[in-house]
Amino acid sequence: MDQKYIEEMVCSRRKLHKIPEEGWTEFQTTYFVVEFLRGLGLPVFVGKANLNLDEVLGRDVELVQDSIERALKAGVPQSFIEETEGFTGAVAVLDTGRPGPTTAFRSDMDCVIVRETKDADHLPNKLGFASEHPGLMHACGHDGHTAVGLELARWLVEHKDQLCGKFKLIFQPAEEGVRGARAMCEAGIVDDVDYFLSGHVGGVIGRGEVAVMDGGFLASSKFDIAIEGKPAHAGNAPQQGNNALMAACAASMMLQGIPRHADGVTRVSVGTLHAGEGRNVIPAHAKLQMEVRGETKEVNEFMKEYVYDIFAGVDKAYRVKSKVELAGESTTLMQCPAIYDKVEEVMKKIPGIKVLPRIHTPSGSEDCALFIRRVIERGGQAGFILYGCNHHGHHRPNFEIQDEQSLPIALSIYTGFAELVNGIGGKVK
Repeated sequence: MDQKYIEEMVCSRRKLHKIPEEGWTEFQTTYFVVEFLRGLGLPVFVGKANLNLDEVLGRDVELVQDSIERALKAGVPQSFIEETEGFTGAVAVLDTGRPGPTTAFRSDMDCVIVRETKDADHLPNKLGFASEHPGLMHACGHDGHTAVGLELARWLVEHKDQLCGKFKLIFQPAEEGVRGARAMCEAGIVDDVDYFLSGHVGGVIGRGEVAVMDGGFLASSKFDIAIEGKPAHAGNAPQQGNNALMAACAASMMLQGIPRHADGVTRVSVGTLHAGEGRNVIPAHAKLQMEVRGETKEVNEFMKEYVYDIFAGVDKAYRVKSKVELAGESTTLMQCPAIYDKVEEVMKKIPGIKVLPRIHTPSGSEDCALFIRRVIERGGQAGFILYGCNHHGHHRPNFEIQDEQSLPIALSIYTGFAELVNGIGGKVK
């Protein structure tokens, strides 16, 4: 891999690391991406143009407006904000003008709600590219994913004459909480795609290691719940109130008691609970964010049904009203053996890396599974890779990816795959 690509990619990653934005609020990030792609001469579709709005999940309008104001203060033009129509993400298209397959590469862009460590030994602190947005951090590597996607775009443009067919470069918002892929899929973004490839840095493998995933994503449903009770004086007339906080606490404990399933791994997590007005007021409001996960779609549906039933029961027992909203959803990783051999063929040609056996251990969830399933069901081939790093745990304040070593491996896999399936003969120079 030419050193110029590596240097530019690392530079992009570190710029992006400074401006983390949570799902559906990535306006600075989207602007950075679009300016880069248009600078290469590529047509780019922005924001709302890539989405089926009926399938947008977990989008907080107030957070979106706050992020737009922050982006404007940071120098993002008003005209660009208007072009997005209030939605983030971008899709670029490169058409070589020669017959051939349509190949898509997908990068996610959003961050995690984690405050970055102040530890002086943390590389972003050492080199001055730590998060500038308090409470937000690229603690899952999506800044690296985006940087790889951008440099892949540059490589494709510069090697266009040696390629055939068409390429789609998808920069997806709101992967955290598995919210963004669904709306893009339902907009038909990948319906004409013959080959689809995406990946993740880190995971269960270390620096210098790569692997194809042939399973392992848990199906998942995310929920935002608002509970409305009735306020009252906690001392003089507690009987006049309906306690939303206690209802939320009871529901949280009951959720942990959802029966586990013989047909696969399950997970339940209540991530946030905010409630109450003051120590001497019966709490009238509570909000929860929670999730369930299952090794299969059927197991996840089993868990999901219990969520609705539990809040219906709590409503009756505590005389409150719960509003349960689906805030995100994804599925398991659909297998596509035909693409695995192609990707591993590319991996084995990259010097100095170790190709591990295919990974299928159930662990986290990834809404890229929706893209993969949609491509396969329409006759295409789709897959997901891991390229390792020595991290301290995803979604933690000291997460790190060794960008100078890990990202070039990903770029080499993607360019090698493009060369394999869209090359017009001989090795692309």
